Amino acid sequence: MTFQIAKQETASKAELYANLQSQLRGLLEGERDFIANAANFASLLFHSLPDLNWVGFYLNKGHDLVLGPFQGKPACVRIAIGKGVCGTAAEQRNTLLIDNVHEFPGHIACDSASNSEIVVPLIKHERLLGVLDLDSPLVGRFDEEDAKGLNKLAETFIGSISLESQL
Repeated sequence: MTFQIAKQETASKAELYANLQSQLRGLLEGERDFIANAANFASLLFHSLPDLNWVGFYLNKGHDLVLGPFQGKPACVRIAIGKGVCGTAAEQRNTLLIDNVHEFPGHIACDSASNSEIVVPLIKHERLLGVLDLDSPLVGRFDEEDAKGLNKLAETFIGSISLESQL
């Protein structure tokens, strides 16, 4: 199977995320493996959304989040639950939208080029699987429309995977 990422020339973020939803469903169709679907999801976002320098997953491994599939520069491998933006989002089980990561208490700087971040917790059957993390070199890159769109995409991803396939 081949897949080509459609260029995003839509007028609004709502249309952009609707288009991404359609593409994501196509990518995930018929596949239940967590790692395979996470890898394709990260790639779709990285190559479709503007002004990103990192997109990826941190997977819940007890008291830590451990690096999963991603697109971008090498990243921090292990983040304690409750630490940094990713660990805090995981602990609170809420999406965190951070306009300026340098103002976030306890921010973990994996890439000094990152200035804003959004982190979406991934929860299935009340079980925290991990987080989806997007970084941007722009301050204030993410807004509530991004949070809404990314949460819907995360729901589609979570619905596609089998818990037994998570490593």
